[in-house]
Amino acid sequence: MPENISALLTQLAAALPDRPAVIAGGRTATFGELEAEITQLASGLSAAGIKPGMRVALMVPPSVEFAALTFSLFRAGAVVVLIDPGIGIPAMKTCLAEARPEVFIGVPKAQAARVLLRWAKDSVKTVITVGPRLFWGGLTLDEVRSMARAGTPPPVAGETAAILFTSGSTGVPKGAVYTHAMFAAQAEMLRDYFHIEPGFYSVPTFPLFALFDLALGLTIVLPEMDFTRPAAVDPAMLAGLLDKYGAVQLFGSPALLDTLGRYGERTGARLDTLRRVLSCGAPVSDAVIARIGKMIPAGTQVYTPYGATEALPVACITGGERAALPRGLGVCVGRPWPGVEARVIKISDEPIAAWSDSLLLPDGEIGEFAVKGPTVSAEYYGRGGSTALAKIRCADGEIYHRMGDCGWKDAEGRIWFCGRKSHRVTAAEDTLFTIPCEAVFNAHPQVRRTALVGAGPAGRQLPVLFVELEKGARGGAELTEELLRLGAAHAHTKSIKTIFYHPAFPVDIRHNAKISREKLAELAAEKLGAGVPA
Repeated sequence: MPENISALLTQLAAALPDRPAVIAGGRTATFGELEAEITQLASGLSAAGIKPGMRVALMVPPSVEFAALTFSLFRAGAVVVLIDPGIGIPAMKTCLAEARPEVFIGVPKAQAARVLLRWAKDSVKTVITVGPRLFWGGLTLDEVRSMARAGTPPPVAGETAAILFTSGSTGVPKGAVYTHAMFAAQAEMLRDYFHIEPGFYSVPTFPLFALFDLALGLTIVLPEMDFTRPAAVDPAMLAGLLDKYGAVQLFGSPALLDTLGRYGERTGARLDTLRRVLSCGAPVSDAVIARIGKMIPAGTQVYTPYGATEALPVACITGGERAALPRGLGVCVGRPWPGVEARVIKISDEPIAAWSDSLLLPDGEIGEFAVKGPTVSAEYYGRGGSTALAKIRCADGEIYHRMGDCGWKDAEGRIWFCGRKSHRVTAAEDTLFTIPCEAVFNAHPQVRRTALVGAGPAGRQLPVLFVELEKGARGGAELTEELLRLGAAHAHTKSIKTIFYHPAFPVDIRHNAKISREKLAELAAEKLGAGVPA
Protein backbone atom coordinates (compact mmCIF):
# COMPACT_ATOMS: atom_id res chain seq x y z
CA MET A 1 0.00 0.00 0.00
CA PRO A 2 1.64 3.32 -1.04
CA GLU A 3 2.50 5.93 1.58
CA ASN A 4 1.22 8.56 -0.83
CA ILE A 5 -1.74 7.86 -3.14
CA SER A 6 -0.09 9.79 -5.99
CA ALA A 7 2.44 6.96 -6.33
CA LEU A 8 -0.25 4.99 -8.19
CA LEU A 9 -0.07 7.53 -11.04
CA THR A 10 3.70 7.12 -11.23
CA GLN A 11 3.26 3.36 -11.61
CA LEU A 12 0.62 3.80 -14.32
CA ALA A 13 2.76 6.30 -16.24
CA ALA A 14 5.59 3.76 -16.31
CA ALA A 15 3.30 0.96 -17.48
CA LEU A 16 0.98 2.91 -19.84
CA PRO A 17 2.79 6.13 -20.80
CA ASP A 18 0.95 6.64 -24.10
CA ARG A 19 -2.49 5.56 -22.91
CA PRO A 20 -5.00 8.46 -22.61
CA ALA A 21 -5.63 9.32 -18.97
CA VAL A 22 -8.04 12.27 -19.17
CA ILE A 23 -10.24 13.36 -22.08
CA ALA A 24 -12.07 16.60 -21.40
CA GLY A 25 -13.31 19.51 -23.47
CA GLY A 26 -11.42 18.54 -26.60
CA ARG A 27 -8.17 17.95 -24.68
CA THR A 28 -6.41 14.65 -24.07
CA ALA A 29 -3.63 13.98 -21.60
CA THR A 30 -1.86 10.62 -21.54
CA PHE A 31 -0.73 8.95 -18.33
CA GLY A 32 2.83 9.93 -19.21
CA GLU A 33 1.85 13.56 -19.78
CA LEU A 34 -0.28 13.64 -16.64
CA GLU A 35 2.57 12.24 -14.53
CA ALA A 36 4.96 14.85 -15.96
CA GLU A 37 2.45 17.59 -15.13
CA ILE A 38 1.95 16.21 -11.60
CA THR A 39 5.72 16.11 -11.04
CA GLN A 40 6.21 19.65 -12.35
CA LEU A 41 3.34 21.08 -10.36
CA ALA A 42 4.36 19.31 -7.15
CA SER A 43 7.83 20.87 -7.46
CA GLY A 44 6.40 24.28 -8.34
CA LEU A 45 3.92 24.19 -5.47
CA SER A 46 6.71 23.39 -3.05
CA ALA A 47 8.76 26.28 -4.45
CA ALA A 48 5.73 28.53 -4.00
CA GLY A 49 5.80 27.81 -0.28
CA ILE A 50 3.28 24.98 0.00
CA LYS A 51 4.66 22.74 2.70
CA PRO A 52 3.56 19.27 3.85
CA GLY A 53 0.50 19.45 6.07
CA MET A 54 -0.76 22.77 4.68
CA ARG A 55 -4.48 22.85 3.98
CA VAL A 56 -5.23 23.80 0.38
CA ALA A 57 -8.74 24.61 -0.81
CA LEU A 58 -9.14 23.38 -4.39
CA MET A 59 -11.97 24.84 -6.45
CA VAL A 60 -11.42 23.73 -10.02
CA PRO A 61 -14.12 21.94 -12.06
CA PRO A 62 -13.44 18.41 -13.38
CA SER A 63 -10.74 18.77 -16.04
CA VAL A 64 -7.12 17.88 -16.81
CA GLU A 65 -6.07 20.62 -14.39
CA PHE A 66 -8.30 19.27 -11.62
CA ALA A 67 -6.76 15.81 -11.90
CA ALA A 68 -3.18 17.10 -12.12
CA LEU A 69 -3.57 19.53 -9.23
CA THR A 70 -5.21 17.01 -6.91
CA PHE A 71 -2.47 14.43 -7.34
CA SER A 72 0.31 17.03 -7.31
CA LEU A 73 -0.98 18.39 -3.99
CA PHE A 74 -1.05 14.85 -2.63
CA ARG A 75 2.51 14.37 -3.85
CA ALA A 76 3.66 17.59 -2.19
CA GLY A 77 2.17 16.41 1.10
CA ALA A 78 -0.55 19.07 1.23
CA VAL A 79 -4.01 18.42 2.68
CA VAL A 80 -6.55 18.95 -0.09
CA VAL A 81 -9.82 20.58 1.01
CA LEU A 82 -12.63 19.57 -1.33
CA ILE A 83 -16.05 21.24 -1.05
CA ASP A 84 -18.87 20.77 -3.51
CA PRO A 85 -19.62 24.29 -4.86
CA GLY A 86 -23.26 23.40 -5.21
CA ILE A 87 -23.91 23.32 -1.44
CA GLY A 88 -24.69 27.04 -1.56
CA ILE A 89 -22.86 30.23 -0.65
CA PRO A 90 -23.63 30.30 3.10
CA ALA A 91 -22.59 26.67 3.59
CA MET A 92 -19.48 27.20 1.46
CA LYS A 93 -18.42 30.10 3.63
CA THR A 94 -18.99 28.05 6.79
CA CYS A 95 -16.98 25.11 5.46
CA LEU A 96 -14.03 27.30 4.49
CA ALA A 97 -14.14 29.10 7.84
CA GLU A 98 -13.91 25.70 9.59
CA ALA A 99 -11.23 24.23 7.33
CA ARG A 100 -9.10 27.41 7.52
CA PRO A 101 -7.13 26.74 4.31
CA GLU A 102 -3.79 28.47 4.06
CA VAL A 103 -3.79 28.19 0.26
CA PHE A 104 -6.66 28.76 -2.18
CA ILE A 105 -6.39 27.33 -5.71
CA GLY A 106 -9.29 28.08 -8.02
CA VAL A 107 -10.57 29.22 -11.37
CA PRO A 108 -11.25 32.99 -11.76
CA LYS A 109 -14.92 32.60 -10.80
CA ALA A 110 -13.97 30.92 -7.52
CA GLN A 111 -11.28 33.51 -6.81
CA ALA A 112 -13.71 36.37 -7.40
CA ALA A 113 -16.22 34.75 -5.04
CA ARG A 114 -13.51 34.26 -2.43
CA VAL A 115 -12.63 37.96 -2.47
CA LEU A 116 -16.12 39.43 -2.77
CA LEU A 117 -17.72 37.07 -0.25
CA ARG A 118 -14.70 37.11 2.08
CA TRP A 119 -14.22 33.36 2.13
CA ALA A 120 -11.46 32.24 4.52
CA LYS A 121 -10.18 35.81 4.60
CA ASP A 122 -8.24 35.30 7.84
CA SER A 123 -6.49 32.09 6.87
CA VAL A 124 -5.59 32.20 3.15
CA LYS A 125 -2.04 33.45 2.60
CA THR A 126 -1.26 32.02 -0.87
CA VAL A 127 -3.51 32.32 -3.93
CA ILE A 128 -3.09 30.41 -7.20
CA THR A 129 -5.42 30.99 -10.15
CA VAL A 130 -6.11 28.40 -12.82
CA GLY A 131 -6.66 30.80 -15.69
CA PRO A 132 -6.17 34.57 -15.96
CA ARG A 133 -5.32 36.46 -12.76
CA LEU A 134 -7.38 39.58 -12.18
CA PHE A 135 -7.66 41.97 -9.21
CA TRP A 136 -6.95 39.39 -6.48
CA GLY A 137 -3.22 38.98 -7.23
CA GLY A 138 -1.25 35.89 -6.32
CA LEU A 139 0.23 33.38 -8.76
CA THR A 140 -1.11 31.78 -11.90
CA LEU A 141 -0.79 28.08 -12.59
CA ASP A 142 1.66 28.85 -15.40
CA GLU A 143 3.85 30.75 -12.94
CA VAL A 144 3.76 27.80 -10.54
CA ARG A 145 4.90 25.52 -13.38
CA SER A 146 7.81 27.88 -14.12
CA MET A 147 8.96 27.68 -10.50
CA ALA A 148 9.53 23.92 -10.71
CA ARG A 149 13.06 22.76 -10.02
CA ALA A 150 14.95 20.12 -11.95
CA GLY A 151 14.75 16.55 -10.79
CA THR A 152 11.92 14.35 -9.61
CA PRO A 153 11.24 14.76 -5.89
CA PRO A 154 9.80 11.64 -4.25
CA PRO A 155 6.23 11.78 -2.93
CA VAL A 156 6.04 13.16 0.57
CA ALA A 157 5.01 10.49 3.08
CA GLY A 158 2.20 11.90 5.17
CA GLU A 159 -0.79 10.87 7.23
CA THR A 160 -3.63 13.25 6.29
CA ALA A 161 -4.38 13.53 2.58
CA ALA A 162 -7.63 15.47 2.37
CA ILE A 163 -10.64 16.97 4.09
CA LEU A 164 -13.75 15.96 2.16
CA PHE A 165 -16.93 17.78 3.06
CA THR A 166 -20.23 15.93 3.18
CA SER A 167 -23.15 17.12 1.05
CA GLY A 168 -24.96 18.57 4.06
CA SER A 169 -28.24 17.02 2.97
CA THR A 170 -29.26 16.49 6.61
CA GLY A 171 -27.44 19.43 8.21
CA VAL A 172 -24.39 21.64 7.85
CA PRO A 173 -21.65 19.90 5.80
CA LYS A 174 -18.85 18.38 7.86
CA GLY A 175 -15.25 17.77 6.82
CA ALA A 176 -14.28 14.09 7.00
CA VAL A 177 -10.53 13.68 7.46
CA TYR A 178 -9.04 11.27 4.89
CA THR A 179 -5.62 9.65 5.11
CA HIS A 180 -3.50 8.35 2.25
CA ALA A 181 -4.08 4.86 3.65
CA MET A 182 -7.85 5.35 3.37
CA PHE A 183 -7.59 6.43 -0.26
CA ALA A 184 -5.32 3.50 -1.08
CA ALA A 185 -7.65 1.04 0.64
CA GLN A 186 -10.65 2.45 -1.25
CA ALA A 187 -8.86 2.13 -4.58
CA GLU A 188 -7.84 -1.45 -3.80
CA MET A 189 -11.34 -2.43 -2.65
CA LEU A 190 -12.99 -0.95 -5.75
CA ARG A 191 -10.45 -2.61 -8.06
CA ASP A 192 -10.89 -6.05 -6.52
CA TYR A 193 -14.67 -5.98 -6.18
CA PHE A 194 -15.39 -4.78 -9.71
CA HIS A 195 -12.41 -6.50 -11.33
CA ILE A 196 -11.24 -3.18 -12.77
CA GLU A 197 -8.34 -3.48 -15.21
CA PRO A 198 -6.28 -0.63 -16.70
CA GLY A 199 -6.66 0.23 -20.36
CA PHE A 200 -10.41 0.85 -20.65
CA TYR A 201 -12.63 3.93 -20.83
CA SER A 202 -14.89 5.20 -18.05
CA VAL A 203 -17.37 8.08 -17.92
CA PRO A 204 -17.57 9.31 -14.31
CA THR A 205 -20.03 12.10 -13.51
CA PHE A 206 -18.84 12.71 -9.94
CA PRO A 207 -15.34 14.21 -9.40
CA LEU A 208 -14.18 11.89 -6.59
CA PHE A 209 -14.96 8.76 -8.61
CA ALA A 210 -13.08 10.26 -11.54
CA LEU A 211 -9.96 10.37 -9.36
CA PHE A 212 -10.40 6.74 -8.33
CA ASP A 213 -10.83 5.71 -11.98
CA LEU A 214 -7.56 7.44 -12.84
CA ALA A 215 -5.72 5.82 -9.95
CA LEU A 216 -6.91 2.42 -11.22
CA GLY A 217 -5.68 3.01 -14.77
CA LEU A 218 -8.97 3.80 -16.49
CA THR A 219 -9.17 6.56 -19.07
CA ILE A 220 -11.71 9.05 -17.79
CA VAL A 221 -13.92 10.83 -20.32
CA LEU A 222 -15.42 13.91 -18.67
CA PRO A 223 -18.76 14.94 -20.21
CA GLU A 224 -19.64 18.57 -20.84
CA MET A 225 -22.20 19.04 -18.09
CA ASP A 226 -22.85 20.95 -14.89
CA PHE A 227 -21.47 18.49 -12.35
CA THR A 228 -23.48 20.21 -9.60
CA ARG A 229 -26.75 19.44 -11.42
CA PRO A 230 -26.48 15.82 -12.61
CA ALA A 231 -30.23 15.46 -13.15
CA ALA A 232 -29.99 18.16 -15.85
CA VAL A 233 -27.46 16.22 -17.95
CA ASP A 234 -28.11 16.01 -21.69
CA PRO A 235 -28.84 12.27 -22.00
CA ALA A 236 -28.26 12.20 -25.77
CA MET A 237 -24.81 13.73 -25.26
CA LEU A 238 -24.01 11.26 -22.50
CA ALA A 239 -25.17 8.23 -24.48
CA GLY A 240 -23.19 9.46 -27.50
CA LEU A 241 -20.04 9.86 -25.41
CA LEU A 242 -20.34 6.34 -24.00
CA ASP A 243 -20.77 4.95 -27.49
CA LYS A 244 -17.98 7.02 -29.08
CA TYR A 245 -15.31 5.77 -26.68
CA GLY A 246 -16.71 2.29 -26.09
CA ALA A 247 -16.80 3.02 -22.37
CA VAL A 248 -17.02 -0.01 -20.10
CA GLN A 249 -18.03 1.87 -16.96
CA LEU A 250 -20.47 4.65 -16.08
CA PHE A 251 -20.85 6.25 -12.68
CA GLY A 252 -23.94 8.38 -12.16
CA SER A 253 -26.18 9.54 -9.35
CA PRO A 254 -29.70 8.07 -9.19
CA ALA A 255 -31.05 11.33 -10.61
CA LEU A 256 -28.66 11.20 -13.59
CA LEU A 257 -29.53 7.56 -14.29
CA ASP A 258 -33.22 8.46 -14.09
CA THR A 259 -32.72 11.10 -16.79
CA LEU A 260 -30.67 8.71 -18.93
CA GLY A 261 -33.08 5.80 -18.46
CA ARG A 262 -36.14 7.86 -19.39
CA TYR A 263 -34.28 8.97 -22.53
CA GLY A 264 -33.59 5.34 -23.39
CA GLU A 265 -37.23 4.46 -22.82
CA ARG A 266 -38.34 7.23 -25.21
CA THR A 267 -35.79 6.64 -27.95
CA GLY A 268 -34.71 3.01 -27.69
CA ALA A 269 -31.08 4.12 -27.30
CA ARG A 270 -28.60 1.42 -26.22
CA LEU A 271 -25.35 1.42 -24.28
CA ASP A 272 -23.86 -1.77 -25.66
CA THR A 273 -20.24 -1.41 -24.52
CA LEU A 274 -20.91 -1.00 -20.80
CA ARG A 275 -19.73 -3.76 -18.47
CA ARG A 276 -20.90 -2.07 -15.28
CA VAL A 277 -23.00 0.87 -14.14
CA LEU A 278 -22.42 2.29 -10.66
CA SER A 279 -24.78 4.54 -8.75
CA CYS A 280 -24.79 5.80 -5.17
CA GLY A 281 -25.49 8.87 -3.11
CA ALA A 282 -29.14 8.01 -2.47
CA PRO A 283 -31.41 4.97 -2.81
CA VAL A 284 -31.84 3.91 -6.44
CA SER A 285 -35.40 2.93 -7.28
CA ASP A 286 -36.29 -0.35 -8.96
CA ALA A 287 -37.85 1.65 -11.81
CA VAL A 288 -34.57 3.48 -12.53
CA ILE A 289 -32.61 0.22 -12.49
CA ALA A 290 -35.17 -1.40 -14.81
CA ARG A 291 -34.98 1.43 -17.36
CA ILE A 292 -31.18 1.39 -17.42
CA GLY A 293 -31.26 -2.40 -17.58
CA LYS A 294 -33.07 -2.21 -20.92
CA MET A 295 -30.26 -0.06 -22.36
CA ILE A 296 -27.29 -2.26 -21.41
CA PRO A 297 -26.15 -5.71 -22.61
CA ALA A 298 -27.43 -8.88 -20.99
CA GLY A 299 -25.14 -9.73 -18.11
CA THR A 300 -24.13 -6.12 -17.47
CA GLN A 301 -25.25 -5.09 -14.00
CA VAL A 302 -26.27 -1.89 -12.30
CA TYR A 303 -24.34 -1.83 -9.02
CA THR A 304 -25.61 0.30 -6.16
CA PRO A 305 -22.79 0.63 -3.60
CA TYR A 306 -23.82 1.87 -0.16
CA GLY A 307 -21.68 4.16 1.94
CA ALA A 308 -21.05 7.76 2.93
CA THR A 309 -18.29 10.33 2.67
CA GLU A 310 -17.11 9.17 6.09
CA ALA A 311 -17.16 5.47 5.19
CA LEU A 312 -17.07 4.32 1.59
CA PRO A 313 -17.68 1.62 0.47
CA VAL A 314 -19.79 -0.25 3.04
CA ALA A 315 -21.92 -2.68 1.04
CA CYS A 316 -23.05 -3.37 -2.52
CA ILE A 317 -25.77 -5.15 -4.47
CA THR A 318 -26.67 -5.52 -8.15
CA GLY A 319 -29.99 -4.74 -9.74
CA GLY A 320 -30.36 -8.42 -10.62
CA GLU A 321 -29.90 -9.47 -6.99
CA ARG A 322 -32.40 -6.89 -5.83
CA ALA A 323 -35.01 -7.97 -8.36
CA ALA A 324 -34.87 -11.53 -7.03
CA LEU A 325 -35.54 -10.49 -3.43
CA PRO A 326 -39.00 -10.19 -1.92
CA ARG A 327 -40.32 -6.68 -1.49
CA GLY A 328 -39.98 -6.01 2.20
CA LEU A 329 -39.37 -3.30 4.71
CA GLY A 330 -36.67 -1.14 3.16
CA VAL A 331 -34.20 -1.24 0.28
CA CYS A 332 -31.62 -4.01 0.30
CA VAL A 333 -28.14 -2.51 -0.16
CA GLY A 334 -26.38 -5.88 -0.17
CA ARG A 335 -23.82 -7.61 1.99
CA PRO A 336 -20.92 -5.80 3.66
CA TRP A 337 -17.93 -5.22 1.40
CA PRO A 338 -15.00 -7.58 2.01
CA GLY A 339 -12.96 -6.05 4.82
CA VAL A 340 -15.86 -4.02 6.24
CA GLU A 341 -17.79 -4.90 9.38
CA ALA A 342 -21.37 -3.58 9.51
CA ARG A 343 -23.48 -3.89 12.66
CA VAL A 344 -27.01 -2.84 13.66
CA ILE A 345 -27.21 -1.12 17.04
CA LYS A 346 -29.94 0.41 19.18
CA ILE A 347 -31.14 3.79 17.91
CA SER A 348 -29.85 6.70 19.96
CA ASP A 349 -29.44 10.41 19.36
CA GLU A 350 -26.74 10.69 22.03
CA PRO A 351 -22.96 10.10 21.83
CA ILE A 352 -21.68 6.58 22.52
CA ALA A 353 -18.20 6.83 23.97
CA ALA A 354 -17.18 3.17 23.88
CA TRP A 355 -18.21 0.06 22.00
CA SER A 356 -20.09 -2.67 23.79
CA ASP A 357 -21.78 -5.76 22.39
CA SER A 358 -24.80 -4.77 24.46
CA LEU A 359 -25.49 -2.15 21.78
CA LEU A 360 -26.24 -4.84 19.19
CA LEU A 361 -29.72 -5.70 17.97
CA PRO A 362 -30.78 -9.12 16.66
CA ASP A 363 -31.29 -9.79 12.96
CA GLY A 364 -34.59 -8.47 11.67
CA GLU A 365 -34.87 -5.58 14.12
CA ILE A 366 -34.52 -2.00 12.86
CA GLY A 367 -31.70 -0.01 14.41
CA GLU A 368 -28.91 2.29 13.24
CA PHE A 369 -25.89 1.14 11.24
CA ALA A 370 -22.37 1.25 12.68
CA VAL A 371 -19.43 0.25 10.49
CA LYS A 372 -15.67 -0.17 10.79
CA GLY A 373 -12.90 -1.00 8.36
CA PRO A 374 -9.89 0.47 6.54
CA THR A 375 -11.98 3.13 4.75
CA VAL A 376 -13.69 4.57 7.84
CA SER A 377 -12.62 8.12 8.72
CA ALA A 378 -11.61 8.70 12.34
CA GLU A 379 -12.82 12.28 12.76
CA TYR A 380 -14.35 15.45 11.38
CA TYR A 381 -11.94 18.35 11.04
CA GLY A 382 -12.55 20.95 13.73
CA ARG A 383 -15.83 19.35 14.81
CA GLY A 384 -15.24 17.64 18.15
CA GLY A 385 -18.93 17.49 18.97
CA SER A 386 -19.85 15.94 15.63
CA THR A 387 -16.98 13.46 15.95
CA ALA A 388 -18.23 12.40 19.39
CA LEU A 389 -21.75 11.87 18.01
CA ALA A 390 -20.62 9.83 15.01
CA LYS A 391 -17.71 7.72 16.28
CA ILE A 392 -17.61 4.83 18.73
CA ARG A 393 -14.18 3.82 19.98
CA CYS A 394 -13.27 0.18 20.58
CA ALA A 395 -10.93 -1.12 23.27
CA ASP A 396 -8.38 -2.07 20.58
CA GLY A 397 -8.33 1.47 19.17
CA GLU A 398 -10.49 0.77 16.12
CA ILE A 399 -13.43 3.04 15.39
CA TYR A 400 -17.03 2.37 14.42
CA HIS A 401 -18.69 5.09 12.36
CA ARG A 402 -22.38 5.62 13.02
CA MET A 403 -23.82 6.04 9.52
CA GLY A 404 -26.82 8.09 10.61
CA ASP A 405 -28.94 5.56 8.71
CA CYS A 406 -31.51 3.14 10.04
CA GLY A 407 -32.19 -0.39 8.86
CA TRP A 408 -31.87 -4.05 9.66
CA LYS A 409 -29.88 -7.14 8.75
CA ASP A 410 -31.47 -10.34 7.48
CA ALA A 411 -30.49 -13.93 8.22
CA GLU A 412 -28.31 -14.02 5.07
CA GLY A 413 -26.23 -11.07 6.28
CA ARG A 414 -27.78 -8.58 3.86
CA ILE A 415 -28.33 -4.98 4.97
CA TRP A 416 -31.72 -3.32 4.43
CA PHE A 417 -31.81 0.49 4.43
CA CYS A 418 -34.91 2.10 5.96
CA GLY A 419 -33.97 5.80 5.87
CA ARG A 420 -31.97 8.44 7.69
CA LYS A 421 -32.14 8.36 11.46
CA SER A 422 -32.92 12.08 11.56
CA HIS A 423 -35.85 11.51 9.18
CA ARG A 424 -37.68 8.94 11.26
CA VAL A 425 -41.15 10.03 12.37
CA THR A 426 -41.72 9.44 16.07
CA ALA A 427 -45.47 9.42 16.61
CA ALA A 428 -47.21 8.82 19.92
CA GLU A 429 -47.91 5.16 19.16
CA ASP A 430 -45.04 4.08 16.89
CA THR A 431 -41.98 5.08 14.87
CA LEU A 432 -42.23 5.33 11.08
CA PHE A 433 -39.21 5.00 8.81
CA THR A 434 -39.20 6.83 5.49
CA ILE A 435 -38.10 4.23 2.94
CA PRO A 436 -40.47 1.33 3.75
CA CYS A 437 -43.41 3.70 4.19
CA GLU A 438 -42.77 5.56 0.95
CA ALA A 439 -42.40 2.31 -0.99
CA VAL A 440 -46.08 1.52 -0.37
CA PHE A 441 -47.24 4.74 -2.02
CA ASN A 442 -44.53 4.81 -4.72
CA ALA A 443 -46.15 1.67 -6.17
CA HIS A 444 -49.05 3.74 -7.50
CA PRO A 445 -48.58 4.26 -11.27
CA GLN A 446 -49.32 8.00 -11.07
CA VAL A 447 -46.73 8.60 -8.37
CA ARG A 448 -43.15 9.48 -9.23
CA ARG A 449 -41.96 9.55 -5.62
CA THR A 450 -43.12 10.39 -2.11
CA ALA A 451 -41.57 11.83 1.04
CA LEU A 452 -42.66 11.10 4.60
CA VAL A 453 -42.06 13.82 7.20
CA GLY A 454 -43.15 14.48 10.76
CA ALA A 455 -44.95 17.59 11.96
CA GLY A 456 -44.68 18.52 15.62
CA PRO A 457 -42.36 17.61 18.49
CA ALA A 458 -40.47 14.32 18.66
CA GLY A 459 -42.53 11.62 20.29
CA ARG A 460 -45.82 13.22 19.25
CA GLN A 461 -45.27 13.83 15.55
CA LEU A 462 -48.05 13.70 12.98
CA PRO A 463 -46.94 11.68 9.91
CA VAL A 464 -47.37 13.68 6.69
CA LEU A 465 -46.85 12.31 3.18
CA PHE A 466 -45.79 14.58 0.32
CA VAL A 467 -46.44 13.23 -3.19
CA GLU A 468 -44.67 14.19 -6.42
CA LEU A 469 -46.62 12.91 -9.42
CA GLU A 470 -45.49 11.55 -12.75
CA LYS A 471 -45.58 14.04 -15.61
CA GLY A 472 -49.16 14.53 -16.79
CA ALA A 473 -50.75 13.08 -13.65
CA ARG A 474 -53.12 15.19 -11.60
CA GLY A 475 -53.72 15.10 -7.87
CA GLY A 476 -57.17 15.35 -6.36
CA ALA A 477 -59.64 13.82 -3.97
CA GLU A 478 -59.95 10.58 -5.95
CA LEU A 479 -56.19 9.97 -6.09
CA THR A 480 -55.85 10.91 -2.43
CA GLU A 481 -58.45 8.30 -1.49
CA GLU A 482 -56.61 5.67 -3.55
CA LEU A 483 -53.36 6.48 -1.76
CA LEU A 484 -55.00 6.39 1.65
CA ARG A 485 -56.43 2.95 0.86
CA LEU A 486 -52.93 1.78 -0.12
CA GLY A 487 -51.60 3.00 3.22
CA ALA A 488 -54.42 1.48 5.23
CA ALA A 489 -53.64 -1.95 3.80
CA HIS A 490 -50.23 -2.09 5.52
CA ALA A 491 -49.52 -2.12 9.24
CA HIS A 492 -46.57 0.27 9.00
CA THR A 493 -48.41 2.94 6.95
CA LYS A 494 -51.97 2.79 8.28
CA SER A 495 -51.38 5.78 10.57
CA ILE A 496 -50.57 8.08 7.60
CA LYS A 497 -53.74 10.12 7.07
CA THR A 498 -52.40 13.46 5.80
CA ILE A 499 -51.32 13.82 2.15
CA PHE A 500 -50.06 16.91 0.33
CA TYR A 501 -49.01 17.21 -3.33
CA HIS A 502 -45.79 18.95 -4.35
CA PRO A 503 -44.72 19.87 -7.91
CA ALA A 504 -41.00 19.09 -7.48
CA PHE A 505 -39.28 18.02 -4.27
CA PRO A 506 -36.29 20.02 -3.04
CA VAL A 507 -33.19 17.79 -3.37
CA ASP A 508 -29.51 17.83 -2.46
CA ILE A 509 -27.06 19.50 -4.81
CA ARG A 510 -24.39 16.82 -5.01
CA HIS A 511 -26.52 14.01 -6.40
CA ASN A 512 -29.87 15.74 -7.09
CA ALA A 513 -31.47 12.70 -5.44
CA LYS A 514 -31.61 13.05 -1.65
CA ILE A 515 -34.95 14.63 -0.79
CA SER A 516 -34.70 17.59 1.59
CA ARG A 517 -37.27 16.33 4.07
CA GLU A 518 -36.32 19.10 6.49
CA LYS A 519 -37.72 21.69 4.08
CA LEU A 520 -40.82 19.60 3.47
CA ALA A 521 -41.36 19.25 7.23
CA GLU A 522 -41.34 23.05 7.53
CA LEU A 523 -43.85 23.23 4.68
CA ALA A 524 -46.05 20.64 6.39
CA ALA A 525 -46.08 22.73 9.57
CA GLU A 526 -47.10 25.80 7.54
CA LYS A 527 -49.91 23.96 5.79
CA LEU A 528 -51.25 22.39 8.96
CA GLY A 529 -51.03 25.53 11.07
CA ALA A 530 -52.91 24.95 14.30
CA GLY A 531 -53.24 21.28 13.38
CA VAL A 532 -49.60 20.57 14.27
CA PRO A 533 -49.29 18.60 17.55
CA ALA A 534 -48.07 20.77 20.43
